[in-house]
Amino acid sequence: MASVTLDSVCKVYVGSESPAVDRVNIDIADREFLVLVGPSGCGKSTTLRMVAGLEEVTEGTIRIGPRVVNDVAPKDRDIAMVFQNYALYPHMTVYKNMAFGLKMRKVPKATIDRQVRDAARMLNIEHLLKRKPKALSGGERQRVAVGRAIVRTPKAFLFDEPLSNLDARLRLQMRAELKRLHRKLKTTTIYVTHDQEEAMTLGDRIVVMKDGRVQQCATPLEVYHKPANRFVAGFVGIPPMNFFSGRIQAEGDRLVFDTRHGRLGVSPRVASLVGREAVGREMVYGARPEVLSLVKSDAADGEGDGAGLVARVVVVEPLGSDKDVYLSVGDDQQQVVARVSAEVPVAEGESIRLTVDAGRTHLFELGETGVNIGWSNGCADEAPVHAN
Repeated sequence: MASVTLDSVCKVYVGSESPAVDRVNIDIADREFLVLVGPSGCGKSTTLRMVAGLEEVTEGTIRIGPRVVNDVAPKDRDIAMVFQNYALYPHMTVYKNMAFGLKMRKVPKATIDRQVRDAARMLNIEHLLKRKPKALSGGERQRVAVGRAIVRTPKAFLFDEPLSNLDARLRLQMRAELKRLHRKLKTTTIYVTHDQEEAMTLGDRIVVMKDGRVQQCATPLEVYHKPANRFVAGFVGIPPMNFFSGRIQAEGDRLVFDTRHGRLGVSPRVASLVGREAVGREMVYGARPEVLSLVKSDAADGEGDGAGLVARVVVVEPLGSDKDVYLSVGDDQQQVVARVSAEVPVAEGESIRLTVDAGRTHLFELGETGVNIGWSNGCADEAPVHAN
C-alpha cells in the first residue's frame, strides 16, 4: 500500500492543439478511495492510464509512494487495474485467470492456491473457479476481474469504469461490494467513472474534471453542498442544479437577485461577501431542486426570501416519498425542476409560485466555470493547487 501523487501532470497527444490532461495536481493518501469523475473526454481515463503506465506522461511527475514511476514499466509499478470490459482470458478457467498474474511472477503454487481461494471466498465466487468466462454473467465476470486484482496484493488498485457494462441492479450490488472490499483490504484505490452517483457513494474524495483540468477535489458532500464553480454545481446532482441569470439588486437593507422572471433571496453570508458594491452586477444564481418550495401563486405574493417566481407545472414524476416537479418559468419557458414531498398537492398545468431557501443557494461568476462566491476552493480556474 502507498500514496499516489500527481504533480503538474500533462498529456498532449501528437497533432492535438490542446492537452488531454492539463496540469493535474492530486495527492492521494495511503488507503484512500479517490474517484475521478466527469463527462466523456474530460481526461479522467487518460489520467488513470498514466498512473498505470499505459500512457506516457508529457510533463510532470507521478509518484507511487516515494518512487517516481514516469519511466517505470506498468508491470513494475506494483499496481493492479480492473477494466471496463473485464479483459479475461476466454480459454482459461476462472481459477487460472485469477492465478495468471501470480504465476507470471513465479509465486509458489501453494501461495497462489491460497490467495486465489481467499479472494474467491471474499467475492463469493468459489463455486465458479472451474468455469470459463463464457459461462459467467456480466456481474460474475466483473467479480473475477476484481478477484484477479485482489490476489496480487498491490500498492494500489486502479478501476476504469468497471461497472458501466452492468445493469442497474448489478451496479448497485457491485458498488456495495467494492466499498466493503475497500474497508477490508484498505488498499489505495483510484476509480474512474462518468456516473456521479457512483462517485458520491464510493469515494472518500472525488475529483471533478472538465477539459483535462481538475475543477474541484473534495469530499462528496463538500462537492455537493459547496461546489467550486458553476460546472461542478451543474454536473453533480440528480436532477441538476437550476440556474438563473440576472443581477444583484438592493431591497431596503438586504440584497436580492433580480432575474428576468422575478426576485430571489440572497443568503446573508453571500451578501456580506459581495457587499453593496455588487448592486447591478451580472451573476448566475444557483438553487438545487430540494431548496425550492411550491406554493399557490395567489397565496405567496411578497412572502419568502424574495417574492419568488411564477411558474407553470409541466410534468410531475412520483419517486415514492418525494416527487420531481418540472416547471416552465417566464415567457421564454425556462425549465426548472423542484424536488418536493410526495404529499405536496400539485397538478400538471397548474400555475404556482416558486420560493427558495436562500441560505442554501449559490451565486456564481459569469461563464461555465464561473467561481462560486464564497466556496471557490479547489477550483482549477485559479492558480494550480495540490488537492490535499
